[in-house]
Amino acid sequence: MKKIIYTLIAVVALAACGDPSEKSVSDLIAQGDLETLRAKKIAISEQQRAIEKDLQLLDSVIAAKSGIEKLPLVTILTAKGEKFDHFLELQGDVKTKQNVLIYPEMAGTLQRVYVKEGQRVQKGQLLASIDDGGMSSQVSQLKTQAELAKTTFERQKRLWEQKIGSEIQYLQAKSSYEATENAVKQAQSQLGKSTIRAPFSGIIDDVIKDQGTVVAPGPGAEVFRIVNLSDMYITVDVPENNLGGISKGKEAKVYFPVLGDTVISKIRQTGNFINPSNRAFSVEIPVPNKKGNIKPNLSARVSLNDYSNDNAILIPQGIISENADGEQYVYVASEPNDNKAVATRRIIQTGKTQGSLVEALSGINDGDLLIKEGARTVKEGQNVQILKTESDE
Repeated sequence: MKKIIYTLIAVVALAACGDPSEKSVSDLIAQGDLETLRAKKIAISEQQRAIEKDLQLLDSVIAAKSGIEKLPLVTILTAKGEKFDHFLELQGDVKTKQNVLIYPEMAGTLQRVYVKEGQRVQKGQLLASIDDGGMSSQVSQLKTQAELAKTTFERQKRLWEQKIGSEIQYLQAKSSYEATENAVKQAQSQLGKSTIRAPFSGIIDDVIKDQGTVVAPGPGAEVFRIVNLSDMYITVDVPENNLGGISKGKEAKVYFPVLGDTVISKIRQTGNFINPSNRAFSVEIPVPNKKGNIKPNLSARVSLNDYSNDNAILIPQGIISENADGEQYVYVASEPNDNKAVATRRIIQTGKTQGSLVEALSGINDGDLLIKEGARTVKEGQNVQILKTESDE
């Protein structure tokens, strides 16, 4: 019965739109006039669209009156503004500026080692001593001579102030005292090289030379490696097209896959030079190491905040389609009435993506009802049946 009705309607519509005196299609083809054929095609196309529209309307009315209307089933979510922080994902390695090898400053036998591997030391702490070859005795003798020279000078000075003695005697005593003092300082400085002290606070990572080993200044003579694990940092190369979004003080998330741990930090320094080999600039991020489990050269995934919007509208990427002109669009539902609504196509502009969400820069307003599940099956102006909204999930 339904097919008979459609056929009758089509015949009536064609009869209403056509002119009885108009030539048939076969006659026009035989005539062969190109412009007439084109005009005929346009007229038939318009008739076809009008018939399809009437058929859709009749389908809807017939289904509604018969109580068997079948509408596409969809779910909807409400667009709302929220804070959006986009992060640039990069790779980096942990470094420390205080990771050094300690060398001896004088030759001799490593007389005693006072620390062991893994021991925490303070800046200036004594790590080892080298046999000074009797230099400490020489320093003691020089100190004795310096005391005598000082006493002589002070007496000669008092006499000179009382106008007793000659000026030359006073000057000779003064010169002798100053020379002896300088000799003591030089000897003490040289004797100080017989001890090895921590240049900064940290951990003795390696004791390279054993007690009793003969050491001397120069390559290959390192005695200790000391590392400061509390002053760690990461440097990453950021592509130059992100120059405008990366700046000092912005948030940085550092994830260590080996440790399964994330550290929140901030950008401490950005480079002022674009490397021509990779078109990137360097960024330095300090890494707090409260647990002490972060080591130099440890690999890390770094997320740098390069964009923020306090009132961004984020939508799932899965509901976005693209038309023949390359425009992106979504379907928006009208205000539901008895869980039924009308789908409307909305052209949108999108921005940055984070995970499965993308920021809608235009085309969607706060409060719009976006069709989520079923978005690929609906058409412009179609009635839809709403199964649930985001708040129902």
